[in-house]
Amino acid sequence: MKVFEATTLAELELKNRIVMAPMTRSRAIDNVPNNLMKEYYAQRSGAGLILSEATAISPNGTGYPRIPGAYTDEQLEGWKNIVEGIHAKGGKFFVQLFHTGRVSALLNLPKGAETIAPSVVPLREMEMYTDEEGMQPHDIPREMTTDDIKQVQQEYVTASIKLIEAGIDGIEVHGANGYLLEQFLDPKTNLRSDQYGGDYKNRARFVLETTQKVVQAIGSNKVGIRFSPYGVVNGMTGDYEDIVELFTYLAQELSKLNIAYIHIADQRTAMAAPEFATQIWKTIGENFNGLMLGGGDVNTAEKAEELLNDGYDLVYIGRPFIANPNLIEKLKNKEELTQLDPDLLYSPGPKGYTDWEF
Repeated sequence: MKVFEATTLAELELKNRIVMAPMTRSRAIDNVPNNLMKEYYAQRSGAGLILSEATAISPNGTGYPRIPGAYTDEQLEGWKNIVEGIHAKGGKFFVQLFHTGRVSALLNLPKGAETIAPSVVPLREMEMYTDEEGMQPHDIPREMTTDDIKQVQQEYVTASIKLIEAGIDGIEVHGANGYLLEQFLDPKTNLRSDQYGGDYKNRARFVLETTQKVVQAIGSNKVGIRFSPYGVVNGMTGDYEDIVELFTYLAQELSKLNIAYIHIADQRTAMAAPEFATQIWKTIGENFNGLMLGGGDVNTAEKAEELLNDGYDLVYIGRPFIANPNLIEKLKNKEELTQLDPDLLYSPGPKGYTDWEF
């Protein structure tokens, strides 16, 4: 099957076309990548490419409890240790970088940090978990100034450079799931009247500028980006008037940057998003000159193959990797998959994380 064949991502050789999706697991105590995480990722190095869980570029962008960062020397040493474990088993590894924006609670932020966003539009549809006081309301964000925008873009650049120096194979810019970059794209959360708000080209400006700066810093072949068109996670609109024009424009402009891939996050099954109103992934693919990465509800080799036949170049698989570290072999051999324990998805410690049988 094509899904198990080796392939190339930019200049990177992948042993198959299956990508382990980025999944928050909340094991980074004090936001520092650790040896337990090294074991977790190394166990799953049978994937052609592993994408890390979302990783904060700064204290302001941390948002959640126990998520890793890439803004201190200790954190970067932790990632260096993790990628060495993955490389030792023949795996390839991109770190997904993000800023949570308005998806944040003060109790989860490092001391002195604050919640910032494109506009003062708090997330009221849901609450956020904190280790100290359980579920809490999301913060009311401060609207970013143009200096804040430049600062965040520089934080993406600095984290990217440091991670590549640590041996990471590449960076995925997280423009999906309702975090800061998507907050700029969505007219519900971007009420700005300057050059970063208004029509779809202005709303795309922050994403494109940020990606361009990362490309200039580490090279286009080491950069991918993730989008979730029609997604509703973290209070996003899902569908709006110029969504097709927006993503067509993003694809065309990202082609000019020659980035390695666009990753389309399909939230319909795992996150209960509505059906796509259009075949937006095909529109993006037709306007983009790099590889396309897609997935969603993939738990067999046959489902992965269907996505490859539908135009994707790589297929991501998420939750089946959690309880099946040797997922690739199980898919090849058509073995029954172990089911995860949802109560242990975000708990600290090895239980439900690294203690699965091979």
